[in-house]
Amino acid sequence: MVLKMSETENPFRYTAALAGEMELRWQQYWAENGTFHAPNPVGELADPDHPRAGAPKLHVQDMFPYPSGAGLHVGHPLGYIGTDCYTRFQRMNGFNVLHPMGFDAFGLPAEQYAVQTGTHPAVTTAANVERYRQQLRRLGLAYDERRSFSTTDPEYYRWTQWIFLQVFNSWFDPELKKARPITELIAEFESGSRPTNPAWTAMSATEKRQLIDDHRLAYMSEAPVNWCPGLGTVLSNEEVTPDGRSERGNFPVFKRSLKQWMMRITAYCDRLVEDLDTLDWPEPVKLMQRNWIGRSQGAHVDFPIGDDHIRVFTTRPDTLFGATYMVLAPEHDLVESIIPAAWPAGVPDVWTGGHASPAEAVTAYRATAAAKTEEERTADGKVKTGVFTGAYATNPVNGERVPVFIADYVLAGYGTGAIMAVPAHDERDFDFATAFALPVVRTIETPEGVEGAYTGDGAVINSGFLDGLTKVDAKAAMITWLEEQGKGSGATTYRLRDWLFSRQRYWGEPFPIVYDETGLPIALPDAMLPVVLPDTDDFAPRTFDPDDAESEPETPLSRKKDWVEVELDLGDGLKTYTRETNTMPQWAGSCWYELRYLDPHNEQELVDPANEAYWMGPREPGGSGGVDLYVGGVEHAVLHLLYARFWHKVLFDLGHVSSFEPFHKLFNQGYIQAYAFRDARGVIVPAEEVVERDGAWYYGDQKVNREYGKMGKSLKNVVTPDEMCDQYGADTFRVYEMAMGPLDVSRPWDTRAVIGSQRFLQRAWRLVVDEETGQNRVTDEPLDPKSRKVLHKVIAGVREDMGELRFNTAIAKLIELTNTLTPLPRVSREAVEPLVLMMSPFAPHLAEELWGRLGHQGTLAYADFPQADPAQLVADSITYPVQINGKVRGRVEVSPETGEAEVREAALAAVADALDGRTPKKVIVVKGRLVSVVV
Repeated sequence: MVLKMSETENPFRYTAALAGEMELRWQQYWAENGTFHAPNPVGELADPDHPRAGAPKLHVQDMFPYPSGAGLHVGHPLGYIGTDCYTRFQRMNGFNVLHPMGFDAFGLPAEQYAVQTGTHPAVTTAANVERYRQQLRRLGLAYDERRSFSTTDPEYYRWTQWIFLQVFNSWFDPELKKARPITELIAEFESGSRPTNPAWTAMSATEKRQLIDDHRLAYMSEAPVNWCPGLGTVLSNEEVTPDGRSERGNFPVFKRSLKQWMMRITAYCDRLVEDLDTLDWPEPVKLMQRNWIGRSQGAHVDFPIGDDHIRVFTTRPDTLFGATYMVLAPEHDLVESIIPAAWPAGVPDVWTGGHASPAEAVTAYRATAAAKTEEERTADGKVKTGVFTGAYATNPVNGERVPVFIADYVLAGYGTGAIMAVPAHDERDFDFATAFALPVVRTIETPEGVEGAYTGDGAVINSGFLDGLTKVDAKAAMITWLEEQGKGSGATTYRLRDWLFSRQRYWGEPFPIVYDETGLPIALPDAMLPVVLPDTDDFAPRTFDPDDAESEPETPLSRKKDWVEVELDLGDGLKTYTRETNTMPQWAGSCWYELRYLDPHNEQELVDPANEAYWMGPREPGGSGGVDLYVGGVEHAVLHLLYARFWHKVLFDLGHVSSFEPFHKLFNQGYIQAYAFRDARGVIVPAEEVVERDGAWYYGDQKVNREYGKMGKSLKNVVTPDEMCDQYGADTFRVYEMAMGPLDVSRPWDTRAVIGSQRFLQRAWRLVVDEETGQNRVTDEPLDPKSRKVLHKVIAGVREDMGELRFNTAIAKLIELTNTLTPLPRVSREAVEPLVLMMSPFAPHLAEELWGRLGHQGTLAYADFPQADPAQLVADSITYPVQINGKVRGRVEVSPETGEAEVREAALAAVADALDGRTPKKVIVVKGRLVSVVV
C-alpha cells in the first residue's frame, strides 16, 4: 500500500507519503519502459538499439528464494538489495548487466500445507510467488522481469527433465575423466574395444541393458537410504542432521534398504576438489566442500580370512606392522560368513560380552548398534564398545593372527566398512584396545613419556624393511611392496557418497522415465517432454507415523493409475509402460537455473550457445567461467552449490555449455538478527507487543527477558519490509539495510535506528528542493575549492567501496558529502549532480526524482557514474604528528612537496618546548605519516 498525503501535509517535504508516491511512479516507469532489460546477443531478447548492446557483460545473481506463505521479512532482501546496488553501479559504469530473479517453488512446505488443508500446492505456490513479486517490486529491485520463472512451471521443468536425461544417457570415462554419451560406450562394447564378461555377443538383450545401466551417471540402486516416515520420503545424507533427524520437521530418520534413483556424483570427486582452486569463493566454503568430499590418499590392503579376505582402506600403510586387531561395522557383509560355531579356546571374557556363542554375541550387539544414530556411534569421547566375532584374519605383512571384532564406531557407509586397528598410533583404536586388553605395537619412534596413542612424526621402528624410514618414505615403500606382492594397492577414497535423487512425494518434478516388462528404465524422447505432474487431491504419503521405522513408502503418484499406466510408441510399436512414480528432490530445479535466465523463452534448446558463451563463458583462457557474482547464504555450501557444480560439469563435458563451473565468484551475505522475548515460563512472546519501562521489558503487565537471535517466525520477532516501506519508504529501508554494517557480517535490526537513514535522504532532498516553495535550490555557479576537494575525495572513495561491496562505508561517505553541502545557502550543480548519481544505487526512486528536477529527461539508470579528478585528490597540505619517545607532543602542517630536511626542521621547531634543550639522538621522518624524535 502506498500512503497518501493528507490535505494539510506539506507536499514538498520528503516524508514516507511523498516517498511512497514517487516510488510507485518510478516503478511503473521502469516496468513500462523496460529500463532494466538486458539485451542478449541473439534471439528473442536481442536488442541492437539498447544502450548496452554489445557492451562488456556482467552476470550477477542471487540465490533465488523459496516462496513461503509468510512472505519476506527484513532479513530476506539483505542480499537482494546488495546485488541491486552493485548492479545499478556497474550498469552506470558501462556494463550490460544481467540481474534476474526467479523462484525455487517445489518443496515440502507447500505439500505439507496441502495435506493439512486440502489446498493444491500449485494454488498455494502461485499465490506465494505473486506476493513475493509484489514485495520485491516495492523495494525497487532492478530485475529483468522477462527472465523470471518458477521451477514449478512446466516450461521450466521440461528442461530440468531434459538435463536429467543427459545425465541418464551418459557415463563417466575414467581414462578421459569426463562424461561421454552412453551411445559411445555401447559402440565400444559392440566393437570389442571394451571387453565384457561374458562377451557382449553372448549376452541377452536384457543383460546388455543391465550392463549399460550399471555404467550410467543416473542409475537405480538397491541401497541403504535415510527413510523418514514423518515426511513420508527418503532423504539425502546432506538433509539429515548429525543426530539422525530430518533437517525439515525434525523427524527421526532410519536406515532402510530401498530401490532409488542415484546420481554418480562420486565420479567427479577429483574435479570437484581440484576446480575449487579456480574459483573466487570464500575459503571457509571451499574448505567445507573439500571436507564434505573427504578425499583421502592411502592404500587398500587385503587381510586373508579363511577362503576370503577383508579389504580395508588406510591412510597409514606405514603402520601395517602395528595392526594388532581388526574391526568391522556391525552391518558388514562378511560378518555372518566368518562367525565360527563356538568361541576359540582361551578367548578373554571381555571379548565375548558374556554371551555363550559368537552368533549370540554378534546378534545382540547388532541390535544395540542399530538403535543408535551415526552421531551417537562416532561421537568423540564415548566409551568404545564391541564384541569379538570369534574369527581371526592374517596380517599380510608379518603373518600374525589378528582378532576380528565388530564395533559401532566403524560405519558400513564409510570406506570399506572395515578397519585395521593400530592402537599405538590412533586414539580411537587405543581406547578400544585398552578396553579389550589388546596388544599395542609401536611402529613410529615415540617420545619418552607418551603412554597413549602417538600420532606425530618420527622414524619407523618394529617394521622390518621399513625400519629407519620417514613416514612419507615408508608409505611409498609399503604401497610398492603391497602391489608387488598382490596384497593391496595405492588408492584414493572419498567421504562423499552418490547423490540420492528420489523422493516419495507429489510436489516435485516427475521423472521422464518409464519401465517395460523387464522392469528396466527407459528414457522418454525429448519430444515427449515435459512429463507434466498430474492433478490430484490426494497428496499425503500413506505412511505418516514418524516413529515407525518399518513403515513402507507409497508415493502419491502411484495412486494415479490412469497416469502411471501409459500406452506409448517408443520405436517398436504401441506398448503399455509404467511411469516412474517417485519425483525429483527439491534441489533439481536449482541445479541449473543460472542457465535458464540466459534464454528463458527458448523452446528449441536449453540455451542458445551464443547467449551462453556471452553471459557464462570464461573471461580469460583457461578460466572457469560462470556467473560473475553469486550472492547467498553459507548454509548452501555442501548442498545446492555441490549439486549445481556436478550438473554443470556434466553439461560441460557433453558440450552444452562453455564454462566448467556455474558460479565464478561467491559472496555470502550475513543475517539480520533481532531481539526476542520470553516470559517466566520460557515461552516466546510477540516482540512487537513488548514495551520498555524503567530499563526493563514488559509484555502487558508481565516482565519478560530479552534475548538475541536470527529473525524468524519461531522467535516471533519478524519485521516485514512492507511495514518499513509504509512507515519510511523503500529508499530509506534500502539505505538502512546497506548502512547497518558490512554485507557479509550479521547485524542487529533496530527499527528505531531507521530514522537516521531517513534524515540523510531528507537532507539530500533539501539540497535540491526548497520545502517551502517546491522550487529548485540548485545554482550553476562553480563549487568552492574546499568543497570541490571533498566532492572528488568522496567520488573516489565511493567508487572503490562499491566495487568491493563495501556499501556501508560508501553510504558514510555520501553522508559526509551531504553534510558538507547542507550549510551552503545555494548548492552548486557541480556537486549535487554527482551526489544524486552516487546515491542512485541505494535510493533509486529519490535519485530519479531529483535527477528530473535537475532538468534531465528520462531515467538516470544509464548515466555515467561520476569519476574523480586526480588533480583534486592531491592534498593541499600534510599534517605530521610529532612524537617524542613514542608520545605525540605536537603537530606540524607542511606542503606535500616539502622535502625531508624541511619536515625535520619544522617538526623540531614545533616541539622545541617539549625538548627543553635536549639534543635528539634520532629524528625519523615517515613520509606523509609522522615524525619520530628519540631523546
